Amino acid sequence: MKILVLTHEFPPIGGGGGHVAQDLCEGLASRGHEIKLMTADLQGSFQDEDPPEDYELIRVPTLRKDLARASLPAMISFIFSAVVRGIPLIRRWRPDLIQAHFAVPSGPVAWFLSAISKVPYIITIHLGDIPGGTPEKTDRWFRIIKPLTYPIWREAARIVAVSNYSRQLALQTYQVPIDVIHNGVDLSQFKNRRIEIHDPPRIVFAGRFVPQKNPLLVIRTLAALKDLDWELVMMGDGELFGEVKNQVQQLELEDRVSLPGWVSPEKVKQVFLESDILFMPSLSEGLPVVGVQALACGLAFMVSDIAGFADIVVDGENGWRVNNNFPDSGYEEKFSSLLRNLDKIKRFKIKSAERSKTFDIHLIVRAYENIFFEIVSE
Repeated sequence: MKILVLTHEFPPIGGGGGHVAQDLCEGLASRGHEIKLMTADLQGSFQDEDPPEDYELIRVPTLRKDLARASLPAMISFIFSAVVRGIPLIRRWRPDLIQAHFAVPSGPVAWFLSAISKVPYIITIHLGDIPGGTPEKTDRWFRIIKPLTYPIWREAARIVAVSNYSRQLALQTYQVPIDVIHNGVDLSQFKNRRIEIHDPPRIVFAGRFVPQKNPLLVIRTLAALKDLDWELVMMGDGELFGEVKNQVQQLELEDRVSLPGWVSPEKVKQVFLESDILFMPSLSEGLPVVGVQALACGLAFMVSDIAGFADIVVDGENGWRVNNNFPDSGYEEKFSSLLRNLDKIKRFKIKSAERSKTFDIHLIVRAYENIFFEIVSE
């Protein structure tokens, strides 16, 4: 099957959604499908990029300037560039199917290319592309573009959400059938690994340093637990990086907190394997890729009590889901109890490793493949 994949974010641009697209393309290509992936460039930064071995990567020029954040002009420019590049491609190559990651901005591209070619399209929705998903970031955009999105959802051959929460949120706006296929991870990388606790326990945060991810709460919480043994690594970059760094210095935590900035996906996995607890007090999440990776690495969880973590964390079984109302959030109490009970950390880690089996990327790829064959046969 020939599949054209559209996504405005693809490593190293963007966050988890781009990694989901990458994993699916690799999985589909390994099963014999011919894949072309069209994504955004960053002002010509990737001209010397090593191409993937199993599928074709096509970067189109956009106004994007920031690895971590996509502005509205950047997304609009991706729509126009992808349409201009996509028209001759789809006429020449004649794919069987178009897959768009994110209803906005990839959805409009898929809708237009499908309209002129009659090639069916499927949309994978994450969270920020759903009205109300990340209100602090996209509410003002949706006030303008929301009326234009209805035909894109309505005319898609299928809609797939990465979590039950994303599906439920989308159904509040769009009355269309929506399937759920979780994000996945390659579990073969983590076979035969011993579950152990480090001394001192190692806590890790991974994500963009933006308000949605709430990185400042990580520092404030652990600063209140200076009397306990712990180490912290915060991987990522973004607009709040400088403020986080200043807080670490002001609270005299430099010897316990590491801020390596943006790191490669391989490095993230390595740090996870050397850690014990994932601390993610996010304000909103669809199904965070780092959460699925943390499961596979056998980490205990200390995360916010939001619906996006419900598919990953069973409260009290492989971690805790806690409210975010600092200073009464409950994180201090939960962390204090957990850091004093290493056996509980180990039980949480074992349960996470067991729970990760349902997120095996090979199962996820086959689930998408089944939907693709259904669409094409129809």
